[in-house]
Amino acid sequence: MSDEEFPDNNQMGSGNDSAVPSSEGSDPVEDIPPPGVPERRFPIREDRRKGQVSPPDGVERRMWADRRKLRSNEGRERYLDMVQKERVMLMDQGVSRSTEQLLDLAGAGGSSQNEEEGARDRATGDQLRAILPVQAWLPLSIHLIGLQDGVLRIAPLHEMNERQAKALLSTATRSGLVVDRIEVEVWDRAELLDTLRSVHDLSADRTEKTLALWLSDVDNGLLLNQFQRDMMAEALQLRASDLHLLQDNNPETPNWIRYRIDGDVIPMHLLPNDAMARLTTLLKRDAGLNFGDRTTPKDGRFSFTWQGRNIDVRVAAGPQAQDGEKITMRLLDRAALKGFDELFRRHVDVGDYLSQLLSPDIKGGGGLILLSGPTGSGKTTTLYACVQQIDRRRRHVLTIEDPIEYELRYATQWQVRPGMAGGEFSDLIRAAMRHDPDYIIIGEMRDGDTVETALRAAESGHTVISTIHADTALQTFERLRSLMPTARERSSTYTLSQQVKAIMNQRLIKTLCQGCAHKVTAGDALELHELNMLGIDPDSQVRRHNATGCDLCNRTGIMGRTLLLDALLIPLGPSQRDSIYNALMTNVNSIVHEDGVIVHTRREGLVDLVLSGLVDPKAALSNLEG
Repeated sequence: MSDEEFPDNNQMGSGNDSAVPSSEGSDPVEDIPPPGVPERRFPIREDRRKGQVSPPDGVERRMWADRRKLRSNEGRERYLDMVQKERVMLMDQGVSRSTEQLLDLAGAGGSSQNEEEGARDRATGDQLRAILPVQAWLPLSIHLIGLQDGVLRIAPLHEMNERQAKALLSTATRSGLVVDRIEVEVWDRAELLDTLRSVHDLSADRTEKTLALWLSDVDNGLLLNQFQRDMMAEALQLRASDLHLLQDNNPETPNWIRYRIDGDVIPMHLLPNDAMARLTTLLKRDAGLNFGDRTTPKDGRFSFTWQGRNIDVRVAAGPQAQDGEKITMRLLDRAALKGFDELFRRHVDVGDYLSQLLSPDIKGGGGLILLSGPTGSGKTTTLYACVQQIDRRRRHVLTIEDPIEYELRYATQWQVRPGMAGGEFSDLIRAAMRHDPDYIIIGEMRDGDTVETALRAAESGHTVISTIHADTALQTFERLRSLMPTARERSSTYTLSQQVKAIMNQRLIKTLCQGCAHKVTAGDALELHELNMLGIDPDSQVRRHNATGCDLCNRTGIMGRTLLLDALLIPLGPSQRDSIYNALMTNVNSIVHEDGVIVHTRREGLVDLVLSGLVDPKAALSNLEG
């Protein structure tokens, strides 16, 4: 899940909310009973429910930046001594790694990381190349040196005219950078050419040109390798999470390379049969697969370097029609992993509550944290954020995954091997408890045996974090109970009621490009009944999708996706959980009305996102719960 902003929904809870820390103080209350429920008092967020709501101001952005800086410094201090010793050992072995690189591998972001929110008046060249659209600077043949105190420093190969400079300045400003002026540095031409070749070696802009050259000489292996690298660079530049390649020997069947961008699969390049066959063979060879076998589904992986970062590529191959093949590649960029403060930027209480559950000072309390949602909803991103939040210097983290996506330093990672004796999720959970873990991370709960074993692990004092497929937070309970053996349903349900600490159901919704979205009033964007469905004031300012887009969003009008959260936080002690058990055995819907249970609803999150200008109100309506 690489490229999304993960905002927070409005808080809607019942009973005592003081069990979860919040940086926003006390919420006012309104007497708004939900349909069919006796009147209760529900806290709401006043600033999100009254009139016009604008995106976060400078003070709020600085608060977010300060929190991220604090967490980053904590992570650096946590692993710095280990990293320095590792660096000395690696240097003795002839491997050169900087302290910052090793800290990044440990999941402790360096202090030099550019903040994504707030006034961005400082950035390195690599950060500028990641932020600015490639079409804004690559055709100019300029080297982006850095940004400091509002001065963008560049080294151009050719003299820039005033129009080009103004266009670059405008694009940088619309990208969220604070640029007052552009400063040109004069470099030695040979040195600059070498720098441009090394920095732009995997430039996405070259893909079409490389493809045309290769197709004119399809037997040229050098051009084939160059197209493969440029294709993956283009996919990363466009924020693609997956690449789909279809090779069919039927002459009437098109052989497309498609990228999954912001949840949509977009056709990008069309290749003839013989060229696609050569490309799929190369990809399978690099992934360590038998490229002569087209009938058996198989998996492999390889890595390559892009903009100074190591990108892992997970390759899945399978048959297509009579004599074809389908290749699917998942791009795994460690730099795209999110931290808690980025995931729960607008849900401070959720992030703080989970941080408390994962604190190294809590030992032996156990508990179950569940992440639910459909495939592609960011569950793995949140799972890895939880692992990175844990102090792995002081606590033993053991993960059980199928497959292992990111390699995590200072954690034990086990690969599930279905069909092999002792290789299933449940087998590995049992084995894990003999390895003295503090936290057990389970990639997915797929069957009753896994659920039963995970509950026993939580009951024995381990903190268990896992994912499961479910449509809502409440349905997660039903899904777990459906997997429990009938003979032990009551005892397993009791264990579940005692051990569950948090359930977060996730959805991803497309966010508008802030550089080109149209500003309108809610009354102009929605009909009266639609306004009533969302509960929005007609005079509120909202943003509508711009179908023609701009250069920042590649003419789509969409810039990434954001998290839509449906969450239940249960910070109750053992003596207060009988009501949770009774609700699970009778009517699971009543859990949201139990004292002490804190609820974040999907509807409140949609309203928040619309009023903040991040989501088109029409798109929000399509994501409302039925």
